[in-house]
Amino acid sequence: MALLPILEFPDPRLRTRAESVQSVDARIQKLVDDMFETMYDAPGIGLAASQVDVHERVIVMDISEDQSAARVFINPEIKIIDEALGAYDEGCLSVPGFYETVQRPSIVEVTALDRDGGIFTELLDGLTSICLQHEIDHLEGKLFVDYLSPLKRQRIRSKLVKDQKRRT
Repeated sequence: MALLPILEFPDPRLRTRAESVQSVDARIQKLVDDMFETMYDAPGIGLAASQVDVHERVIVMDISEDQSAARVFINPEIKIIDEALGAYDEGCLSVPGFYETVQRPSIVEVTALDRDGGIFTELLDGLTSICLQHEIDHLEGKLFVDYLSPLKRQRIRSKLVKDQKRRT
């Protein structure tokens, strides 16, 4: 397994729409393993392949406290079950150090492929639902900062660009 570099906002590659995975093979399974290692190291609870500059529809998640609930979603499709919005403070490995309130539907149904290419459908709610929607946004080239006001988004962008220049 390998740690992968995580792209940071405002990197334009984060705006690339991910393509469907055609075959869940050894390459995709290695990507999943590397994404888990990267996510746990960061540390985070979700990671989309787009964030590591692989523009394929692959998501890994683990919202447990002890890294015991690893989940894989390949080619996820969601259907909103309850239109009621819940407000959640979201952070993002591609927008380090920032947490902002975003409103999203609380209950969704997902159909996806697992790590072995098996199809499943599941009803998700709470943090699992919110995290999956956040990661699917990444696959669509969208970031949680897009839900914020232009002023807040620009402030975050400026601070991250300044931090990135300081590190190089």
